[in-house]
Amino acid sequence: MTPLISPAGLLSLRHQANFILIDARYGPNAKQAYAGQHLDGALFVDLDTDLSQKGNSAAEGGRHPLPPLDKFLHVLGRLGISPESHVVVYDEKNGALAAARFWWMLRAVGHQTVQVLDGGMQAAIEAGFPTNADKVELPEPTVYEVSHWSLPMATAEEVEQAAKAPNHVVIDVREADRFRGEREPLDKIAGHIPGAVNVPFFGNLDPSGKFLPADELKRKYSDILGETLPTGAIVHCGSGVTACHTLLAMEQAGLDLPKLYVGSWSEWSESGRQVATGA
Repeated sequence: MTPLISPAGLLSLRHQANFILIDARYGPNAKQAYAGQHLDGALFVDLDTDLSQKGNSAAEGGRHPLPPLDKFLHVLGRLGISPESHVVVYDEKNGALAAARFWWMLRAVGHQTVQVLDGGMQAAIEAGFPTNADKVELPEPTVYEVSHWSLPMATAEEVEQAAKAPNHVVIDVREADRFRGEREPLDKIAGHIPGAVNVPFFGNLDPSGKFLPADELKRKYSDILGETLPTGAIVHCGSGVTACHTLLAMEQAGLDLPKLYVGSWSEWSESGRQVATGA
């Protein structure tokens, strides 16, 4: 199963018995926007409360650290998701906030049948998928049993070593001006991890907001990696959310998944580590 699904593919799943649709929009008014209009039958997940658990300081895990595994499994159970469920998740930011994060987390507990809606909510509406403001009743709760996260993650110490090591690459998916340290709207310190390369996540998309074809994505990331294997790469962003957009693109390209640095720039910059600016 490819990690992306088209709006037409989503329409074909509407009445499948084990289908669960997830709205993962994020922002200060995301819950209100969901309550006002959502794809028919979609359940809402909150990045701050369902997909992360903030600590006392961004220096310990960043702005969106992963929640404890048992907490995430409880979220899956509340949503009625079982290992047999076919899950489709969308947002209104082309997968970057926070559909790809939910996709990665489900994949990280071993779930295989999960896809992100290519083009997001607007593409589904344009394809004729119905929307409404109806309250969606939670399905019968399930029990999802997993003992550990199964996708690779990197610590700040590993990132520091990888940025200096041959046959390793650290990919920063933030916008170029944030990478250069010219602008920082979210974290206290601007700049980037010394040795990282900047590959903004929106380069995964075509002008219409859909993901590039798989062969183009494969050429793009093969060129970036060079002699480095995908398993020798570490991907990060500001807080471990939009980085998942690039991980999604790489899996769509048929490449092995690199490590995710969940703490990302928000952890790195708050923990007193060296900071670089410029290109």
